[in-house]
Amino acid sequence: MSSSSCLVILHLSLLLIFIITPTRTEGEYDQEWCIADEQVPDDELQRALDWACGKGGADCRNIQVKQPCFYPNTVRDHASYAFNSYYQKFKHKGATCYFNSAAMVTALDPSHGSCKFEYVP
Repeated sequence: MSSSSCLVILHLSLLLIFIITPTRTEGEYDQEWCIADEQVPDDELQRALDWACGKGGADCRNIQVKQPCFYPNTVRDHASYAFNSYYQKFKHKGATCYFNSAAMVTALDPSHGSCKFEYVP
């Protein structure tokens, strides 16, 4: 095989790799949501949820009855929504996703159905 044929094959291979490699938008790699840790008991989650929706300043309106994030109506699901609301609202002011070890960060969007978990870049 001639060197020009090898060069053409190399260029076509690189072009194919470029075409089939998925592209990502700027910032897509660092999207994070804050959710309740599945291993934490409900009573601990409830205390953290109460704090987040009270003194913490999270926007918990969407987990109220007849709102888009009320269902599933579990402490864990409501805590996840509240934790994320707090985290997204205050992370640029130094807030963390901790909640006395009741929460964790995830790169998977926890939104479901009509319940949308906010993400702030």
